[in-house]
Amino acid sequence: MAMRMRRSIPLALAALALVWSIPSTAEADMLGSLAEKFESALTSGSYGLALGLIFVAGLATALTPCVYPMIAVTVSVFGARQAKSKTEGALLSLSFVLGIAALFTPLGVISALTGNAMGAALANPWVLVGLAILFIAMATSMFGAWDMSLPSGLQNKLAQVGGAGYKGAFAVGFVNGLIAAPCTGPVLTVLLTYVGTEQSITFGASALFVYSLGLGALFFVVGTFAVSLPKTGKWVEHVKSVFGIVMLVLAFYYLRGILPIPQPEFRSDLWLYIPIGLVVVGLAIGAIHKSFKEGSALDRTRKGLGVLATTCGGLGVIFWFGALPAGAHIEWLDDYDAAAELARTDGKPLLVDFGADWCGACNELEHQAMSDPRVIAEAQRFVPVRVDLSADKATEAKWTLLNDTYEQPGLPLVVFHDGEGEEAHRITGLVSADEFLEVMQGIN
Repeated sequence: MAMRMRRSIPLALAALALVWSIPSTAEADMLGSLAEKFESALTSGSYGLALGLIFVAGLATALTPCVYPMIAVTVSVFGARQAKSKTEGALLSLSFVLGIAALFTPLGVISALTGNAMGAALANPWVLVGLAILFIAMATSMFGAWDMSLPSGLQNKLAQVGGAGYKGAFAVGFVNGLIAAPCTGPVLTVLLTYVGTEQSITFGASALFVYSLGLGALFFVVGTFAVSLPKTGKWVEHVKSVFGIVMLVLAFYYLRGILPIPQPEFRSDLWLYIPIGLVVVGLAIGAIHKSFKEGSALDRTRKGLGVLATTCGGLGVIFWFGALPAGAHIEWLDDYDAAAELARTDGKPLLVDFGADWCGACNELEHQAMSDPRVIAEAQRFVPVRVDLSADKATEAKWTLLNDTYEQPGLPLVVFHDGEGEEAHRITGLVSADEFLEVMQGIN
């Protein structure tokens, strides 16, 4: 099997965030432990860590030039500055934040409802190239190469929406989400893509609602407590640079099955330490604090080299998180017909795994259940075959096998056939290693 990424987008972003916060001497075991805790939380349906990261993403978006300079003015527009009490100011500010949530939360529900369509689209190389181009365009905008903004006439009309009272504050919050689109767009694109692959309406709604809370948190604090925020400065542009690097990492993440980008199949310390070193060097020479718009030619060169090193290093760390621990791997066949014939000839049970690198649930199932040493040992009495529906592996015959032969509309899907060739059990969601092993032991 070709090497491929096996992690969800939030884990990828979490990995990149961790890289920016740890020294180059970090231990691989520590990072692995954090990754396993993150996976465990997602597998068990405990999305607390993922939602926490999403809240931080919303808060970080509020620190960008599209949003931060507007906070004090916007709070005055919906009347929180003129409130007669802290309670009234808090309620007005809450109405404003709920207005933001009213714009974004339905997007999470829609994305989750269209999850199967999104999953199929992510198997199309042209779609992946399109997403990569979109992310690269967003990244260059974050770096200041061009301005992504709404027409000034439309911005002025939107700014006039609202009025006094709670309804007015709610309306101002709703349109504020539209005005901030140039800086919320990159984060929303990533978030909605992940929600679509998860196909959970509850998580989709929760994720976008929590993102709205993060985006509106500073508005709430200023409107309720009448605090003064630090003045804008170069640090606001630094926040945009962070988002730009994340966009570049994700662009090449989507191209990993199309371009010859090296990826580890199993984790190793060397694969971890070299990318961390690249990130540290990239940050040191100017990936964040230098600018393409200001300074000398040397400063711009340092910025470019820093962005390149940090992007490569961040992608490498994400690939490390996506690799399996050494030895934790079932020896899959990749030809379904040959595997089925071998199982029939030898009278062995057949284990069929339908997966794809864009399927978050499939990747979590492999890491949480199929990489367990007990499951790997039990798999030796099966003929195991993987039907890979990743963008660079999917064929019409494989989709027909999934949709028509097994009558399954989407992923994940693991099917167990007994020694007679009859289907004995199938798994269509996340299960623990113990549950997976129990099913295997019941197949004769």
